[in-house]
Amino acid sequence: MDFELTPRQKIFLKDVDNACKDIRCHEEQCYLEEKSNDQIVDRFGKIGMLGCPVSRDLGGLGYDILTYILAIERIGEEGSSLRTFFSAHTSIGQLVLQGWANDDQKKEYIPETTSGKKIMAFALTEPAAGSDPSSMVTSFEDAGDHYTISGKKHWIGNGTIAGTMTTYAKDKNDGKISAFIVDADSKGISRNEIKNKMGLSTVKNAEIRFEQCSVPKKNLLGQKGKGLTVAYSALIDGRLSVAAGAIGVMTDCLYECIRYSKARKQHGSVLAKKQLIQQHISNIAMSIESSRWLVYRAAAARQRLHDYVEDLKREHKDWLKELDKQNKQYIDLRNTADRLAAIAKLFASNSAFDSANRAVQVFGSAGYSKTNRAARHFLDSRATTIYEGTNEVLELKIAMQLLGEEYRAY
Repeated sequence: MDFELTPRQKIFLKDVDNACKDIRCHEEQCYLEEKSNDQIVDRFGKIGMLGCPVSRDLGGLGYDILTYILAIERIGEEGSSLRTFFSAHTSIGQLVLQGWANDDQKKEYIPETTSGKKIMAFALTEPAAGSDPSSMVTSFEDAGDHYTISGKKHWIGNGTIAGTMTTYAKDKNDGKISAFIVDADSKGISRNEIKNKMGLSTVKNAEIRFEQCSVPKKNLLGQKGKGLTVAYSALIDGRLSVAAGAIGVMTDCLYECIRYSKARKQHGSVLAKKQLIQQHISNIAMSIESSRWLVYRAAAARQRLHDYVEDLKREHKDWLKELDKQNKQYIDLRNTADRLAAIAKLFASNSAFDSANRAVQVFGSAGYSKTNRAARHFLDSRATTIYEGTNEVLELKIAMQLLGEEYRAY
């Protein structure tokens, strides 16, 4: 793995850093007021971050997975709320379309998302179907020239502002799950913001209801009945972005601890000279470095999977049928990327929550307020151990891949 950055990558990541600095004060104010940050699309749109890993032919910057992950890592320093916006828009939004949509679908939908004209969302989770999406109850039926979808999705990131979403539903006839591209302003869709959240205050989650929502047949995403394949591939990217953002959380916690401990005096000396304070700081530093290499290695594995699939698309007009042939090389690459992303997300999200907890402890009573950056990281990082696969399920998933499918515990 070669992590040496090109001059172009360095310039882009510096642009991301500057954008993060520019919106920091506004993001903090929006967090306290529990409202969306209305500067994100404009400020990050100017530098192309709204389409960082998307092909240039579709209006993106065409960067590789690692460059995108490094950008998400920096964005994570500003908080998991801001990072979640990009995870929903790009990781489990645009990359799903880029990976599974046909050429006509890509041309119709992706350029609008890279320009910021439309924000994306990923509507999979339901009130009774979180870690087990196969138990979803949202259904669809064939209505001639279109499908009709009925059901309810829950905790959908960017759900209140998205213009385009991918959603998943079971066929009323055979129970197989399919994926669809849905225009958020379609008739039969209603959206309500989920309020009173513990954290993640500037990203808006929604409950989305589909009541006989009409979706054109041309908006079927991938093959009919193969929706879970689409969803599970999206979760690889989702978990990777959560893990990268967690590194940013820890980095900011470390900076805040160092800054505060050098300035704060107790019992005749600065906190930075206290051995137990140093223990907190060293543990955060170790968590950052440990997580960083797990995440970068997972990003490299995800890139290999991406490159293989893109080669397959160029070589075979009906590339989806090639995947259906149980292509061993594809399965091996997918399973490796899937496992490493799960390990990275599990480890980094646990480490971020632990680091934020340590940072609050370093600040003492000063850290027990939402006006404190460490406190906001503490509240937000708690969610990262839950979404994109709870960490308990990820532990079982990792073990099952090593033991074999017949030992599946979930």
